[in-house]
Amino acid sequence: MAGYKAQGLNLNSFLKGLLTAAVTTVVLIILFTLLLMAVRVSDGAVRAINQIIKLISVLVGCCASIGKGGERGLIRGALIGCAYMVIGVLIYMLFSGQGFKPSAYLCDAAMGVAAGGVIGMLLSAMPEKEK
Repeated sequence: MAGYKAQGLNLNSFLKGLLTAAVTTVVLIILFTLLLMAVRVSDGAVRAINQIIKLISVLVGCCASIGKGGERGLIRGALIGCAYMVIGVLIYMLFSGQGFKPSAYLCDAAMGVAAGGVIGMLLSAMPEKEK
């Protein structure tokens, strides 16, 4: 399974992007938590910053997986964004003890697909790095 490829999709590259997005989230959440210890922020601002953290994480994950000039950026980015959001929702449900809220979680998954797809498409359109 290590070198599995199907129609230009590489599992190792996909997992690299997913793991990079997850690590980015952990780092940004820790930094945000430190900020919250020093500054009061409204609940609305916390929710908005959480969404921004998710988008930044999808961006970093797509960059790690697809890179400039990568092939099939749209589908690869959409898959990374969707998987990242779905896994995030599942982890949140486990730790928060909250049930499944289809509308909220489907919106997160859709945001991941859209953001990842657009980011992947833009990365694919960029000229490759010269080696």
